[in-house]
Order: sequence, then C-alpha cells, then structure tokens
Amino acid sequence: MIALAAKQQQLLLLLVTVLTLTSTLTTHGFSVNYLQRDRVNHRSGAKQPLVRSLSENDDNVDSFNADISPIERVVTKIKDDPTRSIYFSLMMTFCGAALGPFLDSYHSLFGVLTYNTPIVLPILGSIGKGPDLLTCVTSLWVPPLFGLAGFIIGWLYIILDTVTTDGTQGQLHPTTSKILLGISYFTFQYWLSGILFSHGLDRSSILTIMSLLAAGGFYLLDGTTAGFVTSVATAIGGPLIEVGLISSLPESWAYHYNDVGETGFFPLWIVPVYFLGGPANGNLARGFWNALGSEEETTIAKTFGEVLGKDQIIPCSVCLGTRAVKCPNCDDGTFVTYGERVVCTACRGKGRVICRDCFSKYGDDPADIENIRRIMDRLPD
Repeated sequence: MIALAAKQQQLLLLLVTVLTLTSTLTTHGFSVNYLQRDRVNHRSGAKQPLVRSLSENDDNVDSFNADISPIERVVTKIKDDPTRSIYFSLMMTFCGAALGPFLDSYHSLFGVLTYNTPIVLPILGSIGKGPDLLTCVTSLWVPPLFGLAGFIIGWLYIILDTVTTDGTQGQLHPTTSKILLGISYFTFQYWLSGILFSHGLDRSSILTIMSLLAAGGFYLLDGTTAGFVTSVATAIGGPLIEVGLISSLPESWAYHYNDVGETGFFPLWIVPVYFLGGPANGNLARGFWNALGSEEETTIAKTFGEVLGKDQIIPCSVCLGTRAVKCPNCDDGTFVTYGERVVCTACRGKGRVICRDCFSKYGDDPADIENIRRIMDRLPD
C-alpha cells in the first residue's frame, strides 16, 4: 500500500508539472486559433487558409489569409539555402557530441549509472587525485548519440518555429547571454540530480526538485509551442531510447542505472531532466540558425519588417512585414449583396485586414481589438 501511494504521488506530480507547462503556453499568448487552417469561405466557396479579420460589429476576428501551407514553408526554408541547413546540422551535431558526454559524466561520477567498460578522460587531475569535476567518464557510443540528439532537437525547433505562430521576436531570436544561460541552467540541473542522488535523497524528492527546475526553466527560457512540443518529445523519446540501449547493447558497451527506479530501468526523475534539454538545445539552435542567415534576409527584413531591436527582425512571408493583407470578404472595401453594394464591416472599407500570420511576433495582444484598429489606421494606404 505504501509503494502504491508513493507511485500515485509521483504520477500526480508529473501531471501537475504538465499542467503548469501547458498554462505557460497560454501565458505566452498561444491560441489554437493560430493553428487552424483551410477553412472554407462560405460566400465564395473557395478554400483558403484561416486568419482573423476585424469587424466593427464582432470582436471575434475571423478571416482568411496566407496561401502558403506550413509544410511548404518548411521545405522552402530548407531548399532556399541548403548550405545554411548543412552548416546548421553540422554545428548542432558537433555541439551535442562535444557537450553531451560531460553532462553524462555527472551521472557516472556521482554513481547514478555505471558503464561496463568506461572511458575515463581526466581533464583536471585524475580519479582519486586532485579535482575530478572535469573528469569525463563515458563510452565510445555516447558522443555520437548526443550528437544525433542535438541534430534532432535543433531541427525540431527550427521546423516547429516555422509552422507555429505564437513565438515572439525575443523568443525566436535569443541573445547570446540567454543561450549560454540556458545551457548553464541545464548543466546545473544535470549536476544537481547527480549530487542529490549521491547524497541518498529519495526518488520522490529528486523528482519534485527536477520537475520544478524543468517547469521554471521552460517558462523563463522558452515558453513557445515549438519548445513545449520538442521538450515533451525529448522527455518521452529520450527515456524510451535508454530502455532500448539498456536492453540491447552488447556486454562490453552496456551500462545500467544503479537505481532502476519505478520503471525497472531508471528512476522517473530522469524524465524532467530530459525535458529541460529542449530549451537548452532549442535556443542554441535558434541562435545558430539566425547567425547563419543570409544578407538578403536581413535586407528584406529591414525593408519590409518592423525593427524591434538588434537582431530581432522577422520578415513575414505572407505580408512581407507590412502587417496587412487583402480582405478576403470584399473587393477593395465593398461588396455586393442583394443587388446593393455595401461597405465591408470586416475591414471597415479599407480592403485590408491585419495579418494574423505574424501578429503575435510583434507582441500585440490578440484580445485588444482597439489596438488592432489603431494599427490598421496607422498603416499607409
């Protein structure tokens, strides 16, 4: 009964963590309305992607815009500059392969896991002689595995950033200090988990601490839909890969957790540790991707985009940064109904509505209808 109650508490804690992270997305302005596509224009019968248009009589903005599908955007992003994609892939793979084994060493040195035939690389001192904090204890297959993880997580962020629209410019263009803070925070979580385990703290307490660190780190360092999806995928996929490795590696390459925990393979507190790897790798990926951008992109951004700060310009592929698109409900501000030409209330006779494809990236409140009208009034004809 005691063991059953403990497992129920742990499952409840994981549920609370997921709910906390989900509420974070709402805090950062995510709405499923942004992800809806391919609604049918009932007046014309044409099938067009959905955005929201402004009506004087109806605060529920609902319109159609952007004839580029999310998949097409991803393909275009990669095909437009294949050299950029190749360099990005190599950089993410290298960083994962170079940094991953050092994180893994914390768990090896503190007794969380044990390799049957470990490779010991003393960087400062040696085992049992002098400082061992920079001693790397790993296995031959660990660097390639972490390199592959960096590659996959990096591309997931870039692709999902393309198909989702809730990320702000600050989130999609992290500063160098934010990128380094994310990596340091993730490293601290990894180190702390090993320290707590080596001092005999019980699983439930470590799970609580790791979950709180993961939730707080995601809120402070990311907060985007792309980040949440990638982090959840990492938190699920990483442990599942470990199950496969523990079960199938040959004896000379095998390893095991010294506490097989609730799963029979590892303790559950490893899940939030994996989760926080999302923001740490994701912001690094965004930084690399932005740094590898072409001069042409910067020129287009300065010409058509709104500049909110250094290195924080995102030209919209739909409105080209003008913030407005043609109103799909009328012809230049009016339309004919029952034989009479009337002014379109969706665009207030302007013939244009605000572009919802890039709306949230400017930090505007989608519920502030008056502000949306002010933006449209300021736009040149």
